[in-house]
Amino acid sequence: MGAIEEAILKGDVRGMRHLAPHLEPDYVTDCAQFVLDHKGRVMITTGFYILSADAPETDGPPGAVAIGNALAELGFEVSYVTDSVSLSALASIANPQHTIIDFPITSHRESAEIAQDLIRDERPDLMISIERCGISSDGIYKNMRSMDISEHNAKIDHLFEQHPYSLGIGDGGNEIGMGNLLKIIAETEGLPDLPAVTTTTNLICAAVSNWGGYGLVTAISQMAGRNLLPSLDDEVDWVTTLVDGGAVDGFTGDSKLYVDGFTLEEQSRCLRELHELLK
Repeated sequence: MGAIEEAILKGDVRGMRHLAPHLEPDYVTDCAQFVLDHKGRVMITTGFYILSADAPETDGPPGAVAIGNALAELGFEVSYVTDSVSLSALASIANPQHTIIDFPITSHRESAEIAQDLIRDERPDLMISIERCGISSDGIYKNMRSMDISEHNAKIDHLFEQHPYSLGIGDGGNEIGMGNLLKIIAETEGLPDLPAVTTTTNLICAAVSNWGGYGLVTAISQMAGRNLLPSLDDEVDWVTTLVDGGAVDGFTGDSKLYVDGFTLEEQSRCLRELHELLK
């Protein structure tokens, strides 16, 4: 396993380290090359509803914005897709020059039509999902406690089902992209018995999805010959802005400056290590 993979899996408490051997040894670097091979228009989706708090979580948007900002620096045209639950949270930290598309929470039939129209109109060359709930085999969108959040979750999976080039980033087994390891996740203790079934062309597993996003930016930075990572202050500002706007820690559902149960200092560890790798 490479240094980037080690950095983004450190502190794993959910079992992502058990999935890593089923990916390529340098899977983050492979994904970075895949992204750079599809330069053009990129559409990034994120946003996860926390049932206990009736609010979006702090994991996902920072990683999405880190990826979007990095790719914009390399000439990509960046847009985001989320739903009404996470729209204001994402907008509070995203570059205002980047479009944010509000995908309606509606039926599968209408969602498939909306996805088809978006792909036709926006013509993305690449789709990226980070910390976005995917549908399970029983037709339900579930959180890590296997509770139904379907009525609060737009069926953005349809975008990935209709596009040939995609990347998924997740940390729990219930996100878009985890369908790539469906059988393995179902057989891994501590992970969902009914994981997300939505597949992506490539997959990044991380202890925290934001860290997976930062890892991807690190590998892209190595290939581009320039550091495109956010600063440690950027990460603190993003999480603070999200919490001030109503987002919560996804692990506890509490309104505090945590991401998946990690304090700001613990969160910064991963980003600090990735900056050191680029030195």
